[in-house]
Amino acid sequence: MGNVASKSMSESRSIKERQIFPQDTNHLHTMFGGILMANVDEISAITATKHSNSQVVTASTDSVDFLKPIKTGDIISYEAMVSYAGKSSMEVCVQIIIEDVVKSERHLAALSFLTFVALDENGKPQEVPQVYPETQTEKWFHDTALARVKRRKERRQESKETIEFLSNVQNIE
Repeated sequence: MGNVASKSMSESRSIKERQIFPQDTNHLHTMFGGILMANVDEISAITATKHSNSQVVTASTDSVDFLKPIKTGDIISYEAMVSYAGKSSMEVCVQIIIEDVVKSERHLAALSFLTFVALDENGKPQEVPQVYPETQTEKWFHDTALARVKRRKERRQESKETIEFLSNVQNIE
């Protein structure tokens, strides 16, 4: 594809808001983690698609950290941005924020990092634009991305070694 121009982190930023209803919660009246994770994956894919101007696939869900319970009636906002771009991959950061509209307060409820790969029309990885920060928050996420990329590569190698081990053991047992 050649040299792809850079994009600001705000160009592909995506926001999804919704209110939590009883069917979204468990017996403790807090949001099902799986519903939150499905919404995180959806908003992340939209963000990665907007950044790369191509189809994308989820390569990994690196982390989902639940920091504060999300309860029935809460209004939450999923705020996603591409925090780092490699050659064909993108790290997407999603902040899940509880919005207290009565008190005009916002509280971080969960934080997630995912990796997406951009695909060309033949389903092969394609080059993506680099990304640059503009705000203090964006700069922090961008500046700390390389450490996350390094940990992700180490974890991926561990997964490959585990899969290889399990394949060998399961053929024996």
